[in-house]
Amino acid sequence: MTRAEIKAAWVFLTVAFLAAGALGAAQPATRIPTEVVQLTQFGPALGVGLVALVWPGVVRALFSGRGAGRRGPALAATAVLIIAASAAAYGALSGDARFTRPSALEHPFALIVVAQFIGACGEEIGWRCFLQPLLGNRFGPFVSSVVVGAVWGVWHVQVFAQDPVYAGAFLLGAVSMSVVLGWALEGTGAAVRLPLAGGFHALINLGMLLFMDEESGAVPPMVLFGASCLVAAAVWTVARARKATVRIHPILDHAR
Repeated sequence: MTRAEIKAAWVFLTVAFLAAGALGAAQPATRIPTEVVQLTQFGPALGVGLVALVWPGVVRALFSGRGAGRRGPALAATAVLIIAASAAAYGALSGDARFTRPSALEHPFALIVVAQFIGACGEEIGWRCFLQPLLGNRFGPFVSSVVVGAVWGVWHVQVFAQDPVYAGAFLLGAVSMSVVLGWALEGTGAAVRLPLAGGFHALINLGMLLFMDEESGAVPPMVLFGASCLVAAAVWTVARARKATVRIHPILDHAR
């Protein structure tokens, strides 16, 4: 990483954290329901915006790629399976299938879907379109995904007011989801990365809204969610490792 890239990363992180806190504090005054969208989600977008003003070349280089999004269906299926596995396990454990009908929500579900996608993109333009590829150029997709996932998890500072097991499970889920996104988005450009990452993020949020009650601070649903994310990350990692092995074998055979 160049000196400019290191500075850009630190400025992004500083703004992402501080702006998220300020937006969260201001949300009650806006009367925007948190069920619809949380303004804190736009902290990373503001961080990228400031970096683009100071170091436009850094942002331009990261956002200029045009790789295809062939793994989009697999990524969407992963989000659905994470929620399905978490909800099924929680239902079996608690003896109560948790499901909130969209019509029972306080606000129109269509509005929530659109707002959740926009809010998710507000986060992912920073985490997966800026920071992850920036670190990936130096550390590779897996290590950069783990680092960004850990930072992303810590950025949700409110979880640390919960039970330590709850917070640990949340961090596990954040790192694991970051690994899934790292593998799925490898080689794609920002024009593809943003809708794919935002869509995955929004599906997870919507699934938890409808099928889980982790927002209450209950530990079991968060532990099950973190475990489901870990399994998904392991599957993606093994699949990518096998694919890499298949690519290497023909080269070795030719060398012989």
